[in-house]
Amino acid sequence: MKILSDSRIDDGVLEHDIAVGEAPGILWTPPGPGPAPLILLGHPGGLNGMTPRLRTRALDAARAGFASAAIELPGSNGRPPLPGVDQARHDLQRAIRAGEPVSDDVVDRLILPLADAAVPEWRAALDELLALPGLTGPVGIAGGVVSIGVRMAAEDPRVAAAVLFAGSFVPGRILAEARAVTVPVLMLLQRDDEHNDRRAALDLFDALGSAEKTLHANTGGHTGVPRFEGESTNRLFTRHLRR
Repeated sequence: MKILSDSRIDDGVLEHDIAVGEAPGILWTPPGPGPAPLILLGHPGGLNGMTPRLRTRALDAARAGFASAAIELPGSNGRPPLPGVDQARHDLQRAIRAGEPVSDDVVDRLILPLADAAVPEWRAALDELLALPGLTGPVGIAGGVVSIGVRMAAEDPRVAAAVLFAGSFVPGRILAEARAVTVPVLMLLQRDDEHNDRRAALDLFDALGSAEKTLHANTGGHTGVPRFEGESTNRLFTRHLRR
């Protein structure tokens, strides 16, 4: 991992531009002594455009004493395209424009290659980030493509809690993998999300194997998650990352 630049932003938080292998990313570290627990911030791709929203989430986390990091998704923002994903995205958009149901085949071709590529990168990023002197585990994950979050929570033992944003399509394979998730989970669901299949989100919540899982449903569209849910997120991570 390379740290490419540093800048100090609100409340003394340091923002570092980083590169993890081929993936650009951003690391935010809070002020104060001692190592900070790390939260991986997910997003839908296009890190440059997402940075303002991610920075807001990172500042909320820093006020609770957490560091945060985000890395660009495979196939996004100039990274090499994933085979078949662009065609699957085209097929998805065509079905939505036509008012047709999105087939399981399209969902699988769109989401599974992304999860297959992203999860190993997230795990490799954790290897390098947790080697930095100012960061420590256990780790939290929050937001982004829900299938990536589910697989990370199921597979990586360093993940101690997860905040999942309902609102992206979930393949049947990921629904099956959700049964292996045992860490505490908070799922955020936007009731009026124009792209969300609410029944599918509830099916995913039911499938999670966690003994501690909570669902918050709020009014509003896809990007309208209330700011106060940042407090809910911090409470979850405070309970489970500060051992």
